[in-house]
Amino acid sequence: MLKKIVFMGTPFFAVPILKSLYQNGYPISVVYTQPAQKSKRGQRVNKSPIQGISETLNIEFRTPTSLKNNREEYEYLKKLNADIAIVVAYGQIIPKEILTLTKKGFINIHASLLPKWRGAAPIQRSIMNLDKRTGISIMKVEEKLDTGPICNSYSLNIIENENSASLSERLSLLAAEKILDNIDAILEDRAVFKPQDDTKATYANKILKSETRIDWSEPAKNIIGKINGLYPNSFFIYKGERYKLLKVEASSKIGEIGSVLNDNLEIACKEGSIKVLEIQKEGKRPQKINEFMHGSQIKKGSNLNNA
Repeated sequence: MLKKIVFMGTPFFAVPILKSLYQNGYPISVVYTQPAQKSKRGQRVNKSPIQGISETLNIEFRTPTSLKNNREEYEYLKKLNADIAIVVAYGQIIPKEILTLTKKGFINIHASLLPKWRGAAPIQRSIMNLDKRTGISIMKVEEKLDTGPICNSYSLNIIENENSASLSERLSLLAAEKILDNIDAILEDRAVFKPQDDTKATYANKILKSETRIDWSEPAKNIIGKINGLYPNSFFIYKGERYKLLKVEASSKIGEIGSVLNDNLEIACKEGSIKVLEIQKEGKRPQKINEFMHGSQIKKGSNLNNA
């Protein structure tokens, strides 16, 4: 008898995992994803990447704004009587009463080696923390965030100077492969779920806009971690204009904090300095540093603390 699978996810990270299940013959009865968002000026409606792939694959999808006290979705899932739900960065809290509505539970694929980096931004926080390794965890969803028992974790090394976009893609592809090894075991009651050690838990809090501004009084390695972790959103302001730093590397030069040390845009930090490789001025396209410096007001001797 065919199994009924519910898939819940929203961002690009979830897309390879849904495609992997679909292409390997797992019947997805319905997909849940976050509702389409209007763009800032309201000109366009942006549907989630998971809605997009669901439409392409002709899978039914549902986009409730909330599952909390949502009688319609409760009744729908109860009637569906699904075998299992796979949750990947869905972006909503799943209420306790809905967690009872599949036979084998709700299984979450989380982008960290739990109990480290529970929460909303594990990929970004692991890079910002200068971690050397991360991975994915396959776990049961419980009421509390990312606290459920784990059946398997899979680790990988974070490449030197890797940004969150690259790491997210690699973790997503790892998850797309490994979910196939786990879903049958879970459906056939062969999977062993072990409780997490709560005493070792750390939290990957949601990224705040205020965190994306670069503080030159931090050590160079921390600034590089922030630029890579928050890619492509880290910025500084100089003479009232905003500049995003897209790619940088460590440099050994030293000088006054925030000062531009040469015409290749090496910038002094609290400890060491960074060399900018790719930058984007607000309203302009990204540029390699040689091209950028030709027409820039930022010169050797400028101090970037002068916002």
